[in-house]
Amino acid sequence: MSNASLWHGVLPAITTPFTTDGQIDHAFLAKHAVQMIDAGCKGIVPLGSLGEAATLSFEDKTAILRTLVKALDGRAPVIPGIASLSTDEAVRLAKEAKTIGCKGLMVLPPYVYSTDWREMGAHVKAVIGATDLPCMLYNNPVAYKTDFTPAQMAELAAEFPNLQAVKESSGDVRRFAAIKSLLGDRLNLLVGMDDAIVEGVSMGAVGWVAGLVNAYPAESVKLFELARDGGAKAAMPLYAWFLPLLRLDTVPTFVQLIKLVQAKVGMGSETVRAPRLPVAGAERDAALKVIDHAIATLPEV
Repeated sequence: MSNASLWHGVLPAITTPFTTDGQIDHAFLAKHAVQMIDAGCKGIVPLGSLGEAATLSFEDKTAILRTLVKALDGRAPVIPGIASLSTDEAVRLAKEAKTIGCKGLMVLPPYVYSTDWREMGAHVKAVIGATDLPCMLYNNPVAYKTDFTPAQMAELAAEFPNLQAVKESSGDVRRFAAIKSLLGDRLNLLVGMDDAIVEGVSMGAVGWVAGLVNAYPAESVKLFELARDGGAKAAMPLYAWFLPLLRLDTVPTFVQLIKLVQAKVGMGSETVRAPRLPVAGAERDAALKVIDHAIATLPEV
């Protein structure tokens, strides 16, 4: 696989499955990853926000990567999120990911602490420079309180040839045009918010780090392909069906909600790690209404 094609297509931000007693369900994780690739996804992105990475120990993370690399057996790349509280640990995880056999890295700002470009830039530079693996910068200012501007991305791209992509989740549709005008085709653009996929592809995104794909892989791949090949008009009928589900990806309880969808369609359980708890009350009722309607009106793909 060429490095450029690493970033094309649908890349599931895979959820981390847990057994009822809170252990990682490695058997299901392996099966689930293979299901995603069988449905036409191009790679797997574990250890992201959706993977509950902040609740995973270093050993948990490396065990997950070993399971995925073994399960996919060269069929598709494993591209883990690299995030931690400290830069030292993030660098250590990046190096270990390469040793285990991962083919790329999704580089995040540190958990909890966020300040200015001097510090946040130093952190991501340390991670990108830790290996020669192709890297994707993850820009999600809503979740991580750090906003990497197009000018800062350009600075990183000039210094690091292995920075090849950006996962853009700022929620600002103007960002893709701003990045393109500054960097041309130097970085591959990927959509990081489920309910902006058609808009992002129309602005030149070549990939989608997706969330609801964990429950609806075939539909996600089809939606991406329609948007890529036929534009918004071709994608709209499927997008209209999918949007109420895709919007579950952009609220604080998105992990619990996506796992609830997985449970409802028989592709996982809704078990999460504390401090998260399964959604309850009015929020659960509202989500189930959306999910049940989607199941009842599922289009042929």
